[in-house]
Amino acid sequence: MSSTRFTISELSKEFAITTRSIRFYEDQGLLSPQREGQKRIYTAHDRTWLKLILRGKRLGLTLAEISQILDLYDSSSTNNDQQLFVFIEKIKTRQVALQQQMEDIKALQDELNAAEQRCINSLSSNSALSSNQSLETQS
Repeated sequence: MSSTRFTISELSKEFAITTRSIRFYEDQGLLSPQREGQKRIYTAHDRTWLKLILRGKRLGLTLAEISQILDLYDSSSTNNDQQLFVFIEKIKTRQVALQQQMEDIKALQDELNAAEQRCINSLSSNSALSSNQSLETQS
């Protein structure tokens, strides 16, 4: 195929995703390939959209958030400030959520470490008691 037209297989290989994933994004209204009979033909625009969708997913955005950002894109304009402002807000929101998750993970790690230490201390105490009891019964 030419460099401005892509098949679903070409895109799936390029982005290391399944053709089913691409069809799912199409079903969700995020991609709109042209059709030649049953065959899907993707344009450079579709390829860019797919790249943005995957980047958004990697950043932890929902498909609804990704769709909102893509909907703001005006292909006739070189200045997409509104899209960028919305994207910045989504990034900030995601950063706050990730920071909270990191704090939660740290608290959980501390709790697990404390529980492990209590178990080790209990084993040590039980072993010492067993050794003392064993010595007392031998004498």
